Amino acid sequence: MTRQPQAMPLAFQACQNLNLPVRQNTERLPAYLLEQDRVLAALLEWEKLTPLGEGRFSYAVTSLNVFQLQINPVVSLKVDNCDGKLSIRATDSELKGLDLVDDFDLGLEAIMEATPKGLEGEALLSVSVTPPALLKLIPKGVLKSTGQSILSGILLGIKTRVGQQLVKDFSQWCQETPIRSSETAINSKQLGEE
Repeated sequence: MTRQPQAMPLAFQACQNLNLPVRQNTERLPAYLLEQDRVLAALLEWEKLTPLGEGRFSYAVTSLNVFQLQINPVVSLKVDNCDGKLSIRATDSELKGLDLVDDFDLGLEAIMEATPKGLEGEALLSVSVTPPALLKLIPKGVLKSTGQSILSGILLGIKTRVGQQLVKDFSQWCQETPIRSSETAINSKQLGEE
């Protein structure tokens, strides 16, 4: 009995760097990054985020149309704070509404750091998926370049949102939130390490 050859999974990734100058209250950025819910709402679309408990969220990525298929990725996120940095990592992912794909994995590693000049960061987004039979006639190179283009578009959209929404939200947070003694301790520790 001969086995049908299994389709090889496609893997692609995209990376985006962030260098966001902040003109006022930069000393308060480490404390702001501790506000995980607020920062995530400014980075992503809050209505698509579901808090799951301490530092854990589910995020419904914007629906994508790929070769006439509508794809709805949902990713579980783990958010951590350490030394003035906010890290976001995907812990699990699935495709909603597309039963044709058995093995789908969306990876995300992102870090944002408070610096004396503003915010710096990097995000790496990757996908591994075996194309469904519906797409087997499309050349692998076309599928791969389309996938990479989609990932780059997602990251660029987030970067644009960060540049507009995050700075605005940080400024609003500074106006609404009095400086706390714990915030002063965080800033002193950060400045002592540099």
